[in-house]
Amino acid sequence: MTLSLLAACTPEPEPKPTKTALFASEEEAFAAAEETYQEYLNALNRVDLSDPETFEEVYEWTSGDASAAIRETLTAMRAQNLRMTGETVMAASTLLSSDIETAEVELHVCADVSNTDVLDAEGESVIPADRASVQSLRVTFAVGDTKSGLLITDTTGDGERTCSS
Repeated sequence: MTLSLLAACTPEPEPKPTKTALFASEEEAFAAAEETYQEYLNALNRVDLSDPETFEEVYEWTSGDASAAIRETLTAMRAQNLRMTGETVMAASTLLSSDIETAEVELHVCADVSNTDVLDAEGESVIPADRASVQSLRVTFAVGDTKSGLLITDTTGDGERTCSS
């Protein structure tokens, strides 16, 4: 009898929260990654190296290794009195992998840099003459506090894939 009374007073276990995926499909994850990279490029295209305040929007789209790399790059370019001109354009992108549960996404991006230049204080280009006009990149994304739900966590050259110029 005592055992049954104790059992009757035992509260029901709390229901375990169900983990919901950030994205409903790979297509949705791909679209969010493309949006994130485009917003990053838009911010990068607005950077004025003489005004470090313009760097902040770029940083908002990055995390981890990508954040450390772009912070180092922009700071070094500013210290060298360089100036960026033109705009980088995402010419193409392909989904390499996605995990809709963890929101980890990886894209191959072809970034068209043909209309960009980096100039020194004398107005001379510091870009190597043999730079490819379209860069092949592997870009990794993870969940983040942005309107797309993702942040860029790593960007590396992708020697395995090619981009047409």
